Parts: sequence; C-alpha cells; structure tokens
Amino acid sequence: MDKKYNVAVVGATGAVGEELFRILEEVKFPIGELLPLASANSAGKTIEFKGQEYTVVELTESVFEEHDVDIAFFSAGGSISEKFAKYAVESGAVVIDNTSHFRMNPDIPLVVPEVNPEDIALWKKSGIIANPNCSTIQMVQSLKPLDDLYGIKRVDVSTYQATSGAGKKGMEELVTQMQDFFAFKLNESKKSAFPHQIALNVIPQVDKPMPSGFTKEEEKMVYETQKILHKEIQVAATCVRVPVLRSHSESITVTFDESIEVDVEKCREVIGNFENVEVIDNLPEGLYPMPIISTDTDLTYVGRIRRDIYNKNVLHFFNVADQVRVGAATNAVRIALKWIKLEDN
Repeated sequence: MDKKYNVAVVGATGAVGEELFRILEEVKFPIGELLPLASANSAGKTIEFKGQEYTVVELTESVFEEHDVDIAFFSAGGSISEKFAKYAVESGAVVIDNTSHFRMNPDIPLVVPEVNPEDIALWKKSGIIANPNCSTIQMVQSLKPLDDLYGIKRVDVSTYQATSGAGKKGMEELVTQMQDFFAFKLNESKKSAFPHQIALNVIPQVDKPMPSGFTKEEEKMVYETQKILHKEIQVAATCVRVPVLRSHSESITVTFDESIEVDVEKCREVIGNFENVEVIDNLPEGLYPMPIISTDTDLTYVGRIRRDIYNKNVLHFFNVADQVRVGAATNAVRIALKWIKLEDN
C-alpha cells in the first residue's frame, strides 16, 4: 500500500489555504490525516475536503507533535511562520513555507520544482523548503529554458499584478469600489488593502519602499531569481498593481551575451517544451496570454515572443499565471510531491 502522509495547512481559511485544499484533492495527494490550522479567531470553522467537513484547529506550539504531522504547509504570513515553523520542524515535519520569511536564508532551499528540483534535497539542513514570490515563480519558469539555451545576462520586467496578490481583502476591495463606482459613490469607497483607489486605476507600488528606490516586491524578484537559478543575473523589476481579480501578468525583456543572435522560433520551441508552460503566440489572430486564460489553471502561459528591433541579442515576451495557484498553492504542492519522491528513493 502506498504511504500516506499527515498534512497540516497553516492559514487554512485564507485564499492560498483554500486553494491548497482544492489542489491537494485534484492531484489525489496521499493524505492520511488532514489538519486545517488557523488562529484562535478562525478555530472552530469548517473546511470541506473530498466531500467531508474538517474543523479548523487552533495553531499552537504543540499541535504538530500531537497530530504527528509529516508535511506542514504554511500560508498565514511571515510572522506566523517565524514563530511556529520551528515547532513543526522539531516535531519531525517538513515545512513548505509560502511566506517571504525564509526565502533568502542561505540554509533554506528556495524551490520552483520545474526549475531547480535538485535543491529540495537540501531541506534536511533546516527542515524547511521556501516557496518563492508569486511573480518570481512564473518568471523563472519562462527564463529557465532560455537560460539553458543561450545563457541570460540581464532581465528587465514590469509586472501587472492582480488584486488577489493582497489576499481576499484585495479582491473584495476592487469589487466594492467597482460597485461604488456604478452607484456614483466611489469617493466614499474605503481604501485599506492598497494605498490608492484600485478600481479604474493602476498603482506602481507593490509592497513597501526600499532604500534602493525599488520596492520590497521588486527586490524579491531580483534576489530570488538569482538564488533559484544559481546565477548572478542582473534583474530590474517594476511591480504594478492592476484592477484584475486574479492572475499576474509580466512583460519581460531578456538580454543575452552580445555574441548571441536570438532565434525566435527556437525560443518559442524551448519555452513551449518546458514543464507546465504553454505558449500562446499568434498576434495576427489575437492569441496571447491574458489573465482570463490563466485563472484557475496550473500553467504559466507565454506569448508575444519577439526579438528586439535594434539588438539581435535581446528577446521580449509576455507571460501570465494564476498567482494563487501557480504562484503559491500549486508550487507548494508540487514541492511536496517531489519531496515525497525524494524520500521514497
């Protein structure tokens, strides 16, 4: 009989937590006991999994030991991971953390399974595997085949990030503001999830400002990309919040060595052959990636692939992925499945 694993989900009632349950069910994850965990405020609520109701249990220091947890998914914010992940590790569980707290710790692998699965083996050093930033995940899935093909020197990226990147409250704020707009009372609409009105607007700030002049989100894309690809690639990001409910988009410019003459068809081929990436690229027919295509899927979509007009060593393209799934929950589950294979061998 195949081995079953006791699985805990910290942040069970949040947007990513809810998506985790959906994906665990879809992939028929080998679950023994399922333990939904959340704060005392959410304890006692119920979640549904495979047609059964499970009561949400309060997250405590001893809960992982009490339930003999094998795999603990953390999706409840960095401060929660900072405080409670160690108790899961001490109990013998592997922690797959969806927050930014552990990502740049040199002792903790930062993993996109299609890109650097070999790094999963480093989990034993800390007991933790970190899930990258959502924008980084979909970008490196596009970059890896190109780096293998030509060797990347520099990446310039502008993101178009959906409101779901700010969780349920972000999506709710967009919907509420649009309702207020049609009711002619947008001026009265509350602004709490974002620093400015998001309805009918774009906000060129995601996360807090940093001394570099970039935001924290933008710096995440720089340093996480380098860690995942094990390469000091130059990265410059501009992250923008847009009035879309779900799925992040990215406009990416890749610079290769000056000796490289980019073959667009070859680039299209290697990207399209990469695991969990699909090319949609027919501009005359109006076919290209958009959030409405990627939402609620587990693929990263790439299109508008074209060589620069002036520089033969520069490639431009557009990619889109559902950041709640590909950029968080799906990536975490894929890490867990690879970890299981590693442990079985």
